[in-house]
Amino acid sequence: MNTAFRRWPMWGVFALLAAACAPAWVPVIGKNPEVQTHAVLGIKTVRIHRIAVLPLINAAGVPDDAGDTITAELQARMALEAEWDLVPASDVDDALSKLPPTTANNLQSNALALGKAVQADGVIYGKVQTYRERVGADYAAASPAEVAFSLDLVALSNKQVIWSARFEREQQSLTENVFEVYDFIKHQGRWLLAHEIAQQGVDQAVKNLHSKLNLQEQIEHFKVPQYEGPFDDNSTMN
Repeated sequence: MNTAFRRWPMWGVFALLAAACAPAWVPVIGKNPEVQTHAVLGIKTVRIHRIAVLPLINAAGVPDDAGDTITAELQARMALEAEWDLVPASDVDDALSKLPPTTANNLQSNALALGKAVQADGVIYGKVQTYRERVGADYAAASPAEVAFSLDLVALSNKQVIWSARFEREQQSLTENVFEVYDFIKHQGRWLLAHEIAQQGVDQAVKNLHSKLNLQEQIEHFKVPQYEGPFDDNSTMN
């Protein structure tokens, strides 16, 4: 057996079986989110309904496609949430073709220029700090995947960042961290790929953002239609 590869310990299998047989109400450890978020105190007073996503940029040494991968996941996840209007990716691409290339130095200014071009209330932008792919197979990895990225939401009305999220995670075995048991059960003891870890971070971040924004006021409540026509209360139909 090649001891260089990381394998799930046998006792982890017993943990999986025990958890599968446990009552649904039993709390499972290891479910704490890896996303750290911050929102300004007045976020509920800022009107944010139409949102654009500026493609994430990559830090030095990060694979070229990492930013595009997380951006696509972010757009897809946000499209599933109701109550806000997500600017189509094609409209974002058209607007960006008329702007300078986005770099670390002009990240926020390009986000604001994009928001103005597509008439958005806010723009999400960010950076991928780490995107390391798993080395090895599903159940025997020489090196686990690791992902770290940051997101910011800037409001066009005041040009201020009103929400931020930071995500960083490297998958660990149960021998290294017993709090991984929830993830172990969820993924059947499998070592995750980088994009799967990124999906977890994006999902947590979008859920948090959705809960922070004051979106309820943007909903148009159903109204009984008022009909106008040639008939009045004294009219009859033959």
